[in-house]
Amino acid sequence: MDEPTSSTAPTSTPDVPASVAILGQSAIPAAAPADQDRDGAASAGPLPEGAQILAALRAQLRRYVAMPSEEAVTAVALWIAATHLQRAWQHAPRLAIVAPEKRCGKSRLLDIVTETVHNRLITVNASAAAIFRSIDGDDPPTLLVDEADTLFSSPRAAEKNEEVRGLINAGHQRGRPTLRVSGPEHQVQEFPTFAMAALAGIGDLPDTMQDRAVVIRMRRRAAGEKVASFRTGRDTPALNAIRDRLHAWLQPLYAQAMEMEPPMPVEDRAADTWEPLVIIADLAGGDWPALARTACRTMTDYEAGQDEEGGLRTRLLVGIRRAFATVGDPTVLSTKHLLEYLNADREAPWAEYGANGLTPRGLQLLLKPYGIGSANRRFPDGTQAKGFARNQFLDTWARYCPEPKAADAPASSADGPMPGTAA
Repeated sequence: MDEPTSSTAPTSTPDVPASVAILGQSAIPAAAPADQDRDGAASAGPLPEGAQILAALRAQLRRYVAMPSEEAVTAVALWIAATHLQRAWQHAPRLAIVAPEKRCGKSRLLDIVTETVHNRLITVNASAAAIFRSIDGDDPPTLLVDEADTLFSSPRAAEKNEEVRGLINAGHQRGRPTLRVSGPEHQVQEFPTFAMAALAGIGDLPDTMQDRAVVIRMRRRAAGEKVASFRTGRDTPALNAIRDRLHAWLQPLYAQAMEMEPPMPVEDRAADTWEPLVIIADLAGGDWPALARTACRTMTDYEAGQDEEGGLRTRLLVGIRRAFATVGDPTVLSTKHLLEYLNADREAPWAEYGANGLTPRGLQLLLKPYGIGSANRRFPDGTQAKGFARNQFLDTWARYCPEPKAADAPASSADGPMPGTAA
């Protein structure tokens, strides 16, 4: 188990800070509490029951773990609560607790999660068969995996545990059973896979797994950050009491939760993953609906930039758009001059992409998933060379990196086209 040594604000941080921030993101104003009127005067009424229980859970998280951000505290509290209504959800979000090194508090956070989720199932060294045979389709457990990095840290380990990864990925959505031949008559039998899961480990999880997760990026605790020590025998009764309060509050709300389709600040798989957490926040009331959506938007935006392959490709698309804009948005740009521009950008990773920077072959491979490739192009000076037409990128730019506002768009060159471009 890790020591409780991740980093965040001190445990005295108020419930609703003036601003909140996540690693890699600038601080943004926190939403005003819902129990205040427009003039800022506090309402005399007490918080709704759900908001009170979530506040108690949030306080316990802050007590024992130095969380990386206020959004992370919100997300973990809502994720824990969502495990108590799993049978109402279409998607079962994963909770990925990752850290760059040991002693960042990830196992301590998993301790708190373990004692507060619904129907925990600890899967240390469990086989895929043991896991799916433990999943009840009517009342799914909450899967808990510590040291998940040992399952996927090397090609050999990843190959050995490919079935576990497939099971965890399939269990994100309802209606994805696994098939097994069982019994003396070798009959094909369906086993449900749907279940929420929390995984803790050093380094990122596999992309397909992390894409289905609410990601908590732990950090080593700084010198001035203090947390309480955690003792199982002494401290679990209070956590179990919160678990029981969550269950008693949420179980009568099953039918209501089933019908809810809350407005979401994100789309596609991110919306699928965060929807149960946002529904819990809306059921709780108070300031939780605003806090949940702030956490959803901020954390999802940050992870979009962390995706090693997809994020790199998106960054390449943005770089190519800037390369065209820098020389006046010509109809054609040569591969040579495009690569010169990309590799000259000191803020971009291209100069260190491979032994000699980004090459024509590397560029071709990165653009291949978008159906974009270079071809022989004719330029105004009559020469021919490999290059790209600007209109090849228009649809892809619109889909994956929409044009920024006009005020933020890069200035185009007034000096006319450079060699290797066509106006």
